[in-house]
Amino acid sequence: MAKMTREMTPTEAVERYLKEKRPNVSESTLYNNSVALNRFVEFCEQEGVTRLSEIDAFHLSDFKLHRQEQVSEVTVYNNLSVLRVFVRWADSMDLVESGLAESMILPNPDDTRETKIEPETAEQILDYLDKFEYATLRHALFALLWDTGFRIGTVRAIDSGDYHPDEQYVAINHRPETDTPLKNGSSAQREVNLHSWLCEILDDYIQMTRHSVTDEHGREPLLTTQHRRPNTTNLRAHINALTRPCHYTGECPHDRNQDDCEATQYQYSQRCPSSVSPHPIRRSAITAWLNDGHSKELLSDRMDVNTDTLEKHYDARTESEKRQLRREQFDME
Repeated sequence: MAKMTREMTPTEAVERYLKEKRPNVSESTLYNNSVALNRFVEFCEQEGVTRLSEIDAFHLSDFKLHRQEQVSEVTVYNNLSVLRVFVRWADSMDLVESGLAESMILPNPDDTRETKIEPETAEQILDYLDKFEYATLRHALFALLWDTGFRIGTVRAIDSGDYHPDEQYVAINHRPETDTPLKNGSSAQREVNLHSWLCEILDDYIQMTRHSVTDEHGREPLLTTQHRRPNTTNLRAHINALTRPCHYTGECPHDRNQDDCEATQYQYSQRCPSSVSPHPIRRSAITAWLNDGHSKELLSDRMDVNTDTLEKHYDARTESEKRQLRREQFDME
């Protein structure tokens, strides 16, 4: 075990680490790192760990098991990936046992990328929203995510003036100085066409539900809470809650007693095995567009993702689906 030259609490170490990262990463990356590491800090507090030097391989394994009880496997993978980089940094600062990060066993990333929703499920959710939550914030949010494949930060960044209902498109702008940066900066600025069915939902949302508010920078967001622009945590929570099967079908596919299941509570909705976050919806939407025969080059611009990354991380089609699409495109009987 390496000699410890300094002692820090988990909270102090995380704060120092994030401070060092801030100049070199986007706001969204910093936010995601902060959320994951704060979960680890909370775990340390529950375990009575007061010094980072106390952390060992069993703590890291217990944290993995702890998160697997709460969230999806893709979230576990993302949390542990962030934590491993942090532990390596802590090792370089002589704050933890040397080589500790290498003891971490992450889920198979190929398994985590399977998290998605099928088009039929998305249609079920949209049908439910049409009937029971029409033109609400949640309806507008899910419809936008499914039709555009946007990142959640992109949806949050849209102002009411960015939406052009007559021409049926939305302008995406990078505005880091007023708290709505895009993941890929100014290169991600673009105009994105919307389907007429989505525009109808957005038009009714604006007329019936949207609150006439400005954010702290004097801008008028398209999606709003009662008093402000929603934060990404709030938007994620809406999607976690909405994608529980018991919410949009009234039935549980996991044989749980809904009266006793904690995932039926809004604040714990992510604990439902079928609940998904916004990113799997992005991946599923891109796959659906590909299955409809749209080219990767056109989708690359629409979804703000290069073709190599799209093929590696977002194309969830099976080989059979690809073969069937080729048959249709070649007009083979």
